[in-house]
Amino acid sequence: KSHKELLIPPMPCHAKTNVMFLKTHKTASSTVLNIMFRFAERYNLTVALPADQLFHLGYPKTFMAHFVEGFETIGQNYNILCNHLRFNALEVKKVMAANTFYFSILRNPIPLLESSYIYYKDYVPAFRSSKNVNEFLASPTKYYHPADYRKNIYARNIMWFDFGYDNNAEDYTNYAQAVLEEIEQNFHLILIADYFDESMILLKHTLCWDLDDVIYFKLNSRSQDTVQTLTPESEEQIKAWCSLDWKLYLHFNQSFWKRIEETIGLEVLEKEVDHLRTRQKELMETCLSEQEAVRKDHIRNKALLPFQSGAANILGYNLKQDLDNKTLRTCQKMVMPELQYTSYLYSVQHPHKKRKDVGLPLLWTSLQEK
Repeated sequence: KSHKELLIPPMPCHAKTNVMFLKTHKTASSTVLNIMFRFAERYNLTVALPADQLFHLGYPKTFMAHFVEGFETIGQNYNILCNHLRFNALEVKKVMAANTFYFSILRNPIPLLESSYIYYKDYVPAFRSSKNVNEFLASPTKYYHPADYRKNIYARNIMWFDFGYDNNAEDYTNYAQAVLEEIEQNFHLILIADYFDESMILLKHTLCWDLDDVIYFKLNSRSQDTVQTLTPESEEQIKAWCSLDWKLYLHFNQSFWKRIEETIGLEVLEKEVDHLRTRQKELMETCLSEQEAVRKDHIRNKALLPFQSGAANILGYNLKQDLDNKTLRTCQKMVMPELQYTSYLYSVQHPHKKRKDVGLPLLWTSLQEK
């Protein structure tokens, strides 16, 4: 026999079901959250949800285990943790099993800062007091005052902050390097929002999930007319003003592509991305009455209205009118915004607790309808 035939066939892998996703801000993370929630439902997994009426896990406070609903009784028996939190490895380890897979997502700080500016315009003092994003970036320290640091986190190194570090720290080489190494120890995988489809394929391979587990409709995006164009000067300024985030992004963008080349290869990646986009298109044709996201005033079912913020017009979807029950349910889950989905899962997992109020009509009044 040739030596080829003696090779043992590769073991089929099992889908990883203990997963922690660090949800970062303005990085396509709402779309990932929706993927995580649907996966949890498919495998009947327990999600570590925010306690009581909250929709985030204590953010911007540093995460503590007791921010999770039911932690006192459920202990370390959660499978999925993915709502917004400020990372704190020791406390997360109290909630998640020892074999948990940890991942997160980063985005190029240049488009990220412009996105934050529009979304948090009314909330962040440094943004509120400047006319537009380019004016703010021309002299950030004119608008960004240390006294407001709690509300200004979105204006500087927000990803660094989400990972649990000081977003106003001095950028010393040794300090930044130490943080990058610590993140590498805490996280098994860091995805890149700027290559979202490639990220989903890498995630699918790494967690041994199916293509349908990473199919998505883009959620929480905004209409193009709210985007402000950054000047070349502003773009350069962001690299300096958010130098910690810039280092974070450059480092993990490099390791992302290295990981792809080592595990999938660019050829297979391209095939699978095509496959993902084809399947996504099929689903959009099945589910949606328009083949794209629509502005807030065009969303017919108010129960599916995404949370609106700042000067952004956050887009949502209209589902086809005549879907059969099973298809309708699948499609609703694909387009369900973060707050509604969190509230819904909460009422499934904690039926005796007061429902989280989204301030919108309920999609389903009773859980019997699911």
